[in-house]
Amino acid sequence: MKKYLVTGAAGFIGFHTSLKLMKLGHKVIGVDNYNDYYDVNLKRNRIKFLKEKSNKKNFEFFKLDLSNPIKTNLLFKKNKFDYIVHLAAQAGVRYSIQKPEVYLKNNIIAFFNIIENCRKYRIKHFLFASTSSVYGLQKRNPFRVQDSCNHPIQFYAATKKSNEMMAHSYSHLYNIPMTGLRFFTVYGPWGRPDMALHIFTKKILEGKKIPVFNYGNHTRDFTYIDNIVENIIILSKKIPKLNKNFNFNKPKNQLSSAPFRILNIGNTKPEKLKDFIREIENNLGKKAKIKYYKLQKGDIEKTVSDMTETRKITKLKKTTSIKKGIKEFINWYLLYYSK
Repeated sequence: MKKYLVTGAAGFIGFHTSLKLMKLGHKVIGVDNYNDYYDVNLKRNRIKFLKEKSNKKNFEFFKLDLSNPIKTNLLFKKNKFDYIVHLAAQAGVRYSIQKPEVYLKNNIIAFFNIIENCRKYRIKHFLFASTSSVYGLQKRNPFRVQDSCNHPIQFYAATKKSNEMMAHSYSHLYNIPMTGLRFFTVYGPWGRPDMALHIFTKKILEGKKIPVFNYGNHTRDFTYIDNIVENIIILSKKIPKLNKNFNFNKPKNQLSSAPFRILNIGNTKPEKLKDFIREIENNLGKKAKIKYYKLQKGDIEKTVSDMTETRKITKLKKTTSIKKGIKEFINWYLLYYSK
């Protein structure tokens, strides 16, 4: 049994990652600060569900603000973690335009506290969440990890790009194996209420208009939660090593001489937002009323992931279609909100 620290355990991806690790027989220590960016009851219910599914020995939860260095250090001091899966962060592209200071606290200061403790306690492997939003002004699709990401178009992406650079510096200085994971539009059961799938489902059922930006011309690499979790767990065991063949004259963006790497996790099959909405309608048996808006500040019009480098490591190729993924979400949604 390995001991994992999963930060953001009450969050969408953290919840599913913790649940899968428990099922595989690992010990999970989950932490979350229960911030009120979205419904705290959903977060509490995720943790309640994890506790119900645990055998009382393989899951512990602590309410903790990782921006507090003393409490974060105590967490590491009292537990000998094998692996860290750092998923805690202030999420949301649009919210970062309104409240950038929250991202500084939760995405930069908290991240520093985590990697500093990884240094102190010699963690075997540190995995952390990044985002497809780091590709910013990059227009060439699919997005490759080798591509430049030096032009983020919102502060959320800037904090995540900063995380990647901070992690690399610690990996280089202290020989800590680190893997950054750029997630592409994750969806599925227990998903975040601020995401399009949740918003659209709720409003369609209520007979209200759904807000559709860029006049519905967005294309997204919608990635089902099970595919995300499967990659995380396999990659946690595939620990990066020092790269003696690193070319210092022609360095690649995602690689290093340090035990460090950046990888995409996506579906590789981009879907038009209009088709995504149609699939929701089909599952609900109800037509959406739509109110169109122009492209919002900070939005990327099209995201497509290149998973070449990731698949070399994981050997995973199958992904979940939106037809199946949306059906699973709708089934969960109707059950969860009928209680």
